[in-house]
Amino acid sequence: MSKRHLWIAMALTIAAAPAKAETIEVTIEKLVFSPASIEAKVGDTIEWVNKDVFAHTATVKGGWEVTIPPKKAASLTLKTAGSVDYFCRFHPNMKGRLTVTSP
Repeated sequence: MSKRHLWIAMALTIAAAPAKAETIEVTIEKLVFSPASIEAKVGDTIEWVNKDVFAHTATVKGGWEVTIPPKKAASLTLKTAGSVDYFCRFHPNMKGRLTVTSP
């Protein structure tokens, strides 16, 4: 196989590979989700890292809830597309938005 054909074959292999799922980190510090707005794809994982000394949640009313202990992290793998607003059940002024698209 010539170098040119090998390069074309490699390029086609790379282009055909499915997008790799990502882990998106959200920091919780001083009662704030940062970033407050997240864009992700189905299959990605959101990891909340709690730097505060008390527990928080990432809660979607009528949907899911993730509890994040103090000085720990917790995660959620996204399974469906759509946009949701989430908040901390313990501190309702803490708010975030998550927009999930299909890969």
